[in-house]
Amino acid sequence: MKDIIDLDRYPLDTPGSDRWNALVHEAQDGLRRDGLFNFVGFMRPAALDQTLAHVHPLMATASFHHCRSHNIYFKDEVAGVAPDDPALAKVETANHTLCHDQMQDTPLDRIYKWPAFATFLAAVMDKPELHIMDDPLAGLNVLEYRAGEALNWHFDRSIFTTTLLLQEPSEGGVFEYAQNLRSDDDPNHAGITQLLRGELSPTQLAQSAGTLNVFLGVNTAHRVSTVAGDTSRIVAVLSHYDTPGRRFSDSERMGFFGRVA
Repeated sequence: MKDIIDLDRYPLDTPGSDRWNALVHEAQDGLRRDGLFNFVGFMRPAALDQTLAHVHPLMATASFHHCRSHNIYFKDEVAGVAPDDPALAKVETANHTLCHDQMQDTPLDRIYKWPAFATFLAAVMDKPELHIMDDPLAGLNVLEYRAGEALNWHFDRSIFTTTLLLQEPSEGGVFEYAQNLRSDDDPNHAGITQLLRGELSPTQLAQSAGTLNVFLGVNTAHRVSTVAGDTSRIVAVLSHYDTPGRRFSDSERMGFFGRVA
C-alpha cells in the first residue's frame, strides 16, 4: 500500500500507534468543526495516474449516463411539506458512472478492500467496525462530471460519505455545502428554500486530485456545481457500513447504474 497511499504522511498501516491515534483525532476534530476532513495527497501521483489510465477509456465506452430530476430530499413526498412548497423544487443531476466490477485490481480497489482503511474510518467515526459492501456494482464507484453536468443539491442518506478526487475539472465542479442547514429537531424548510433560490451563500471547498475527503452530509446540504471546460471532474466514492453483507436492491442498481448485474 505504500506505493498507493502516502503512508509516511497518513500512517493507516500502524493502527494504535501514537501517529495513527493523532491522525484519528485530527480527522475527528475536522468532523466536529467543519463536518468534514480532507487528507491532501492521500493517493500517490503514480497510483493516481495508473487509476486514471484505467478509468478514461472505460468512461468513454462503458460508463452509465446517470441523469435525473429530483428535489433536495431525493423523495417524491416529504411529511409536513405541501407538494408545491418551494423546498421541494426540482433540480437536475447528471454524471457518468463506473461500477465496482469495472474497477477490480486497480489501486482504488486495493484501497477499498484494505482492512486497515476500514479500521481507520471506524475509529474516526467511533464505530466498533466498518465493512465494505457485498455488492458487485456498488461499494466502490467512480463518477465523472463532464461539461454541463453537476451533482445538484441534496442531503445524504448515510451518516458519512468517503470520496477520493481523481481529476480536477478545468472549470466549475466546485464542492459546495451549507453546514447543518437542518437538524433532527428543525427541518428548516425556509432555509432550504433560500438555498435553492440562491439567497444563501454556501461554503466552497477547494480540492486537489489525490485528496481523500470524509463528509457528514445527512443534515448538511451539498452539491458539485456545474462543470465547464475540456477537463472533467472525476471522483471515487467508497462506501462502508457498520453491518456486513450490505447490498443494493435491483431497483437501486438499475437507477444508479443502469443494470442489475
